[in-house]
Amino acid sequence: MRELDRERTNKLLNLIMEYELAGVVRYTHYSLMVTGPHRIPIVQFFQQQATESLLHAQQVGEILTGLEGHPSLSIASMEETNEHDLRAILTESLNHEKKALDLYKELLEVVEDGSIYIEEFARGMIGQEELHNIELKKMLRDYV
Repeated sequence: MRELDRERTNKLLNLIMEYELAGVVRYTHYSLMVTGPHRIPIVQFFQQQATESLLHAQQVGEILTGLEGHPSLSIASMEETNEHDLRAILTESLNHEKKALDLYKELLEVVEDGSIYIEEFARGMIGQEELHNIELKKMLRDYV
């Protein structure tokens, strides 16, 4: 095994944490904006996504502080079209999840062969983000 590049890992963990915290805001906002006959299950979906984003941010923060890093107080910038129809919200969500997937893939590359624990964490998060991408694509299927 090689030595873990803590500086690079911590910088990336902070970016991921900021991105996950932005997800909390994003998905909470979306849960408030959904209207229409299918509102209730979609609101529940977005509330679950917000809760999960917070959990991910906390998990990342625990790893970051375990590596003697300092968690950022910032959140990532958020794309918003200011269109609140369901298709627009789901499309923005898919874009957000694609970026999250890319960040976790980058984390895996940075920690590979340097930390089995963080490597496995990154792999698990990649799996979860891939699932989110699949779910959102299925939700958007009728709008394409």
